[in-house]
Amino acid sequence: MISWYFAALLLVSAFLFMEFVAWFSHKYVMHGFLWILHKDHHIRDGRRFEWNDVFAVIFAVPSFLFIYTGWADGFDWKFFIGAGIALYGLAYFIFHDVLVHSRLPFLSKLSNRYLRATITAHLEHHNPKAFYNYGFLLAPMRYYKEEWAKSKKK
Repeated sequence: MISWYFAALLLVSAFLFMEFVAWFSHKYVMHGFLWILHKDHHIRDGRRFEWNDVFAVIFAVPSFLFIYTGWADGFDWKFFIGAGIALYGLAYFIFHDVLVHSRLPFLSKLSNRYLRATITAHLEHHNPKAFYNYGFLLAPMRYYKEEWAKSKKK
């Protein structure tokens, strides 16, 4: 049995590491050899389901396996890594699908500097002439600086 401090460290570390995994896979896999699955996400036509949604299943598999095997082994380290991956998936879903693309009609009134800056960066990613900003929950620093400057002018 691991200590709760170590368990919390594993969970938080897995969550944070997933931003790198998401950035890397978004840039080199989704905009690379699996563009065939991702390209419909860049066509915003109001469809409920996109081929891009397959990536949610792909990312859920390791999370499920870590959680299941970690639970079966008495809540060992694998459980907390899987939980961190799952929490990142939930945060990604809420941010990307609910807040940015409004695929579900709730939480539409949330707004703060972090959200405005990160949403702006993601929406600029959808500009067909400029694919950049591959992160999901973190954007390049310039977006936060610009949003901070805007809020200071008010």
